[in-house]
Amino acid sequence: MAQNPLFSLLQGNMQGAPVNGLLGQIEAFRKNFHGDPKQQIQQMLNSGRVSQAQYNQAVQTANALMRILSGKM
Repeated sequence: MAQNPLFSLLQGNMQGAPVNGLLGQIEAFRKNFHGDPKQQIQQMLNSGRVSQAQYNQAVQTANALMRILSGKM
């Protein structure tokens, strides 16, 4: 099963990606995402598709990214 590109990005697997490319990928993900994100994450945790450690790491990385993008480093 292919890993979600946004998740890969948040894990740092796409290091060196230009910020504009990153923002474009995030926007494309947002436009194509359907459903309740909390419900989908819970299903992924319940099924074992994502571990609690992976989830925690993704949340930490996303929070850091949000701080960078908002200029609150």
